[in-house]
Amino acid sequence: MAGEVRNLAQRSAKASVEIKELINKSVSKIKDGTHLVRESGDNLLEIVEAIKEVSTLISTINGATKEQTQGIAEINKAISEMDDMTQQNSGLAEETTASSENLASESENLLELVEFFTTKAKAG
Repeated sequence: MAGEVRNLAQRSAKASVEIKELINKSVSKIKDGTHLVRESGDNLLEIVEAIKEVSTLISTINGATKEQTQGIAEINKAISEMDDMTQQNSGLAEETTASSENLASESENLLELVEFFTTKAKAG
């Protein structure tokens, strides 16, 4: 009986070590993922700002082309279509940024939960 208990305790200790290793690997992967999400969010914010600048420039050009001759009206139409696409891209980029920020927040929450279990495992 004592041998069975000792064997069970050894297996439990081994399983605990394996779980700790898995948790540590997960924490590392979550940290890497969080870093990538933050970089992605930063890049998306830069893209959104660049798109806003392009949109502003296109609007300025659009206003100037309205004063031109009828031949330039065709150019004005093309710029208007580009402006619509830029606005759509801007909206999509903002949505992607919000999603990235949400994912980063969720990753941080998950990291805190994993750290809680890691702390408990060390204390135990």
